[in-house]
Amino acid sequence: MTVTAFAPETEERLALARQVADAVLFEGYVLYPYRASAAKNRLRWQFGVLVPPGWGTECEENDFQHTECLMEPKAGSTLSVEVRFLHARRRTVQRARPEGGFDTVPELRLDDRVLVPWDEGSEERVEVVASVDELLGDGVTHPFRLPAREDIEPVLDEVGRAVGRLVRRCEEISGTVRLSARELDGPYRTMRLTAVVENTSDWTPPEGRGADREAALPRSLVATHLLMALSAGSFLSMTDPPEWAKGAVAACRNLHTWPVLAGEPGRADLVLSSPIILEDHPAIAPESPGALYDALEIDEILALRTAALTDEEKREARGTDERAAAVIELADSMPPEVLERLHGAVRSLREVTGPGPAAPDGGFPDEYGVMRPDTPWWDPASDSGFDPARDRVVVDGRSVGQGSRVELHPGLRRTDAQDIFLRGRTAKVEAVLHDVDGGVHLAVTVEGDPGADVRREQGRFLYFQPDEVTPLEDDV
Repeated sequence: MTVTAFAPETEERLALARQVADAVLFEGYVLYPYRASAAKNRLRWQFGVLVPPGWGTECEENDFQHTECLMEPKAGSTLSVEVRFLHARRRTVQRARPEGGFDTVPELRLDDRVLVPWDEGSEERVEVVASVDELLGDGVTHPFRLPAREDIEPVLDEVGRAVGRLVRRCEEISGTVRLSARELDGPYRTMRLTAVVENTSDWTPPEGRGADREAALPRSLVATHLLMALSAGSFLSMTDPPEWAKGAVAACRNLHTWPVLAGEPGRADLVLSSPIILEDHPAIAPESPGALYDALEIDEILALRTAALTDEEKREARGTDERAAAVIELADSMPPEVLERLHGAVRSLREVTGPGPAAPDGGFPDEYGVMRPDTPWWDPASDSGFDPARDRVVVDGRSVGQGSRVELHPGLRRTDAQDIFLRGRTAKVEAVLHDVDGGVHLAVTVEGDPGADVRREQGRFLYFQPDEVTPLEDDV
């Protein structure tokens, strides 16, 4: 086993995947309105936080990530693994005294920004390269350690005079990467790859203080995720595996993380294991003007809101963090044509290969000579034949309607991550709905959901197609 810089060809393949990985790494790093004083920026680092094991017993956060996926390596291939995370760096602000020395202050006001205390995120990488043969049996173990350190940056005013300084302190972090592989029975040479990342720091909360997340974060691996590349061979998709591999994929254990194929579409030699559930080959939208660190918002809305901040709010955001300052500059300098691109994009077009339907009797040409029917393509009066509360649909030979109990089996190809979490849960059908294209949808509430009554009262249901459910019992 070797620990070294990646080969140039591997580094090139990883570069594309890192664009998406960076979005994972900094998701929620600093949220709009990008000011330290904003309430939602006082509780940070929501994803992929691996805390010290001595503190993890007192909270719901974890001290490890466990990834399993399937791969088909070729003879003599190697596996390159990159563990990426943020190391929280605590920043304090100090003002210079006229007589010499410095005082720690809650803020330092300059013409262009207001500097305040803040926890910055310093990107860290741990790289491991091992041959696939080394992974068999006990596998390989790579411990790593990041020492504590302190950095001091002088703060200068507009004329270059030192008016204060920023003091940044990092606490020591230690961890371990464990890699192993096991060949599976079957007609193909397939292996189950296991990658575990652990925080092994021996820090514990000071006696009498109890659980203290603020003290634990500087000793934590934040936004932890993995990039894994094969030099020769391929990985199997965990969300859309071939039929013969579905049983082996279902047997894989993934705890606090989820692996997907990454890199260029059509290739399968790279995996991103992320604390955020993604689809295979995730990519940054080409219209995106840059990192906004708040992916729960639509870029267009976020850019407009940021540009609309007051000058004083922008000064505080610039002093909060360098990345926040970059967002402010991006929003203020965005050309109209770039903002226009954020309004929407056509991702695909469908070819029309046959003539359109003939206009019905009574049609009339519009100003362009196109025949238009007397009635719209969808006639509201046609709804009179449907009743969501009484309509029924046959599923697996059983009649299903309002009040029926079903088991949920959301499809892998046409669902989102939230629905996947509901696979195997039981639900009650609240209505049978028909759309204008002739499709049928079941509106359901999940059994055991404490908010089911509220959802039912507000008419906010979950929707599944008939082939995504299994009836549990005949109606009485």
